[in-house]
Amino acid sequence: MQSIRSLVFYHLLRRQLTKSRRLNQTIDSIRANGDRSSGKLGKMPKGVVTDTVTIQGLRAEWLRPTDCRKSAIVLYLHGGAYVTGSILTHRRLAAKLAVAASASTLILDYRRAPEDPYPAAVDDALKCYLALRTSQPTARIALAGDSAGGGLALALSLRLRDEGLDPPVAMALLSPWTDLTLSNETHLTRAEVDPFFPDKSGLRGAAALYAGSHDVKDPYISPQFANLAGLAPTLIHVGSLETLLDDSRVLARRMSEHGTPVTIKSFDDMWHVWQAFAGLFPEADQSVKEIGMFLQEYLSLHGDLP
Repeated sequence: MQSIRSLVFYHLLRRQLTKSRRLNQTIDSIRANGDRSSGKLGKMPKGVVTDTVTIQGLRAEWLRPTDCRKSAIVLYLHGGAYVTGSILTHRRLAAKLAVAASASTLILDYRRAPEDPYPAAVDDALKCYLALRTSQPTARIALAGDSAGGGLALALSLRLRDEGLDPPVAMALLSPWTDLTLSNETHLTRAEVDPFFPDKSGLRGAAALYAGSHDVKDPYISPQFANLAGLAPTLIHVGSLETLLDDSRVLARRMSEHGTPVTIKSFDDMWHVWQAFAGLFPEADQSVKEIGMFLQEYLSLHGDLP
């Protein structure tokens, strides 16, 4: 049964987002407002040390829980439809996952469209991942990402596989956006209840800006259409009230058909990336806890103590 607190947050969020859409804000305004309001969902978890760094010319931030294990790293790729989102907007969520996984977590400010369309984001994620491999060659590295960041984590994994490079040990995907053609059925069947995407217009515009001159069905842009064999064990969490529900379900089915170990869990009455509300209602806490346990399993190394 859905908690009362999550039900209240759902209706408040839906009302707020409806008002925001009526303002017809520019991308710059959406970015600025997102950064300014980043602290409104609550405080950072206790005991997490932050450290801003530059990696391959890219701004990034380490989130290190006090009990993080040696040689356990999560590279977190934020959402925002490839046009918005930042370290600021996703720092708290990434920190919650860092605590749940007991792992040092690096959140990356990759380049965004329309200033830098595909393949900039994938190139940045690849450069960052390879830099981590070089600087910490014994580390076990997992990937995590929400929404477009989940799709970007998949695209990064595909690049690593296709270029014969060392893969991550696991992937955790939160409501990943994997089909930028917007062809999946739940864009229609869940539109009425999705507070973020009541129609395709916002995602369609973002997809066009990100793809630029490239085919939106390119497997590095829409990983749902890729050969999904040989990827790391993957956990997918998705909500039942989101138009991107089928992006997760079709992805999981195709990964399984290609022999990639995958587990998908759909949370009843949850919306797009509800984990951002961790600490505020139990369904968000439950998802973050389960993702953390999954990551711990693959990041653990015998004899690797805090």
